[in-house]
Amino acid sequence: MSTRLRHLASVNPATPGFDRLPSNGEVTFLPLEAVWPGNRLNVDRHRPKDQVSVGYTRFQEGDILVPKITPTFQADRTVIVTGLSDGIGVGTTELHVVRVGPSAHPLYIRYLLSSKPFLDEGEASMIGVAGQKRVPDECLRDLIVPVTDARRQRAIADYLDAETARIDALIEKKQRMVRLIDERDMSLLSTTLFPKKARFAPLGYFASLQSGLTIDGNRDPGHDWVTRPYLRVANVQAGWLDLDDITEVVVPASLAKRCALRPGDVLMTEGGDLDKLGRGTIWEAQLPDCLHQNHIFAVRTDPRRLDSRFLALLTGTSHARRYFESTGVRTTNLASTNSSKILGLPVPVLPLDEQARMVDTFQGAAQHTSVLCDRLRRQIDLLAEHRQALITAAVTGEIDVPGVAA
Repeated sequence: MSTRLRHLASVNPATPGFDRLPSNGEVTFLPLEAVWPGNRLNVDRHRPKDQVSVGYTRFQEGDILVPKITPTFQADRTVIVTGLSDGIGVGTTELHVVRVGPSAHPLYIRYLLSSKPFLDEGEASMIGVAGQKRVPDECLRDLIVPVTDARRQRAIADYLDAETARIDALIEKKQRMVRLIDERDMSLLSTTLFPKKARFAPLGYFASLQSGLTIDGNRDPGHDWVTRPYLRVANVQAGWLDLDDITEVVVPASLAKRCALRPGDVLMTEGGDLDKLGRGTIWEAQLPDCLHQNHIFAVRTDPRRLDSRFLALLTGTSHARRYFESTGVRTTNLASTNSSKILGLPVPVLPLDEQARMVDTFQGAAQHTSVLCDRLRRQIDLLAEHRQALITAAVTGEIDVPGVAA
């Protein structure tokens, strides 16, 4: 026997308790980044009631929150709300609110909303433009609930609490192993590249810096304009390049020549997360005649003085991290640097052959740990898949759950 969720719960109901809160008081506020997978919720943020009385989603203690927008919805960040000040909260309008009635168990419904059939159905039903698609209310209201007896729902929820906790503990252990390996590699990198009593000089002594292209829609097209691939900040990650989505631009040939990347250039972003600021990635001419955005610096080393591979590795050391974090200009969530600070990075003064030997030594050791980390990450992915499959099988009645009669 099954039913629709609309018969057991309210979707996006009114929350009258908000009006009873003191007018000069504060209320718990949930942006989308405070809602995380695994039923994790950050309720530390608060805002004055008069600032959030209009234009926000309201909810109360015990409600289930379901992110509605892509790609957050697909990440399964459904949570049960707990720990609210005065039992009432407000949040982003990108949240659906499900308020379970007395004939259903909220934990079971939360697991049902994390099942693969619902996530697949929700993704298929999304409406809106690309990148801004959202799951409509009807998708939740019309969701089929396979188990309607509250006692059986509780038994399934208890079973999944125990089993998912066991799986999550295994995932955390493997994630910790990956972190420890990364920390060991970081320590090895710093030890390898910084011999005792090494002298230092600013990076500008070894390299020059090329600024990138500023898009200007007011430029008049001419006969010498050319189309070129264009590297954006989103393409330059910490230690690697994401080339799955490359933009093309049309610019004068002379400008394209000035902003073209060369093999061996070390790419650094002007802004971003503080821990990624100044991280270097080598350009290996993966795309011919590629240009780069003005927020990406191309550091071009003097091959007689500095190995570009050495510089790229150097930017990942604790030495470089401390430098960029101390010199970066911080905003609320991001940080930025500039060309003079990048060229001011202290670099060890070492012979080229010694730089090459250090790079080879580290890369040889890192190759072994990379294989190990890849295996651990694959195991983590398999555990996550098993967790998802177990939830789906339990809430849909595909497996026998202890304490649940057929």
